[in-house]
Amino acid sequence: MMIFMLAGTSDAKELAEAVQQNGYRVLASVVTEEAAVKLEKNRISTRVGRLSAQEMVNVIKDEAVSIVVDASHPFAEDASKHAIQAANDANVPYIRYERSSIHTYDSHLFKVDSYEEAAVKAKKKSGTVFLTTGSKTLHVFAKELLDDKNVRMICRMLPRMENMEKCKELGIEQKDIVAMQGPFSKELNQALYKQFHVDVVVTKESGKQGSFDEKVTAALDLGLDVILIKRPTVAYEKVTHGVHGVLDYLQGVYMKEEK
Repeated sequence: MMIFMLAGTSDAKELAEAVQQNGYRVLASVVTEEAAVKLEKNRISTRVGRLSAQEMVNVIKDEAVSIVVDASHPFAEDASKHAIQAANDANVPYIRYERSSIHTYDSHLFKVDSYEEAAVKAKKKSGTVFLTTGSKTLHVFAKELLDDKNVRMICRMLPRMENMEKCKELGIEQKDIVAMQGPFSKELNQALYKQFHVDVVVTKESGKQGSFDEKVTAALDLGLDVILIKRPTVAYEKVTHGVHGVLDYLQGVYMKEEK
């Protein structure tokens, strides 16, 4: 039975390996060549590049896919919507593998619904703002914070050439760029916060595997303010938060096919 998996997180690799080890064939869809290399080292077939809903339908039909497993990033809203639509159009089952949310309550934690709202709130708080939201929405924060004399914007992102070029285009100075590959421990996060004299940390509700807990607890323990961007709301048809939930679902579909 062929499984088409959107593998957009670090834990998606472990999920793909577990699924394949249980006797299923896996075709993983990833965005970067780097992600593909990691999966192919474990003999998991991959496709690189973002796919539209129709392109996913074509893959499902061409590869005789039986189930779509959506293990895309919690903030890859379009990818999930395309996967849901493609599964429905191709008439195959769909299941969402979702990282569990971590519920943290603190007077220094402020939840917002969007990047724009996070940028506005960070500007009001002023001081040194440490962004851990990646490069994709960097322009949103640059628009609000970069020219404010009361704010220093520190950007932590993956050490990729395109990210450095984007920073240059936006006018972000090298001294305000932290180009590092995670995951980051709580201790390393705190060391960075102290090094840059951080007042506010901006992050996304990505889940435990996205080092969310280490970023947030490191900041809160230092008495820093944290602006947390909540996950987008997607109407998933079937959701599980663990590998065993996915395997149980696959087994159920397999038994139906056998009948």
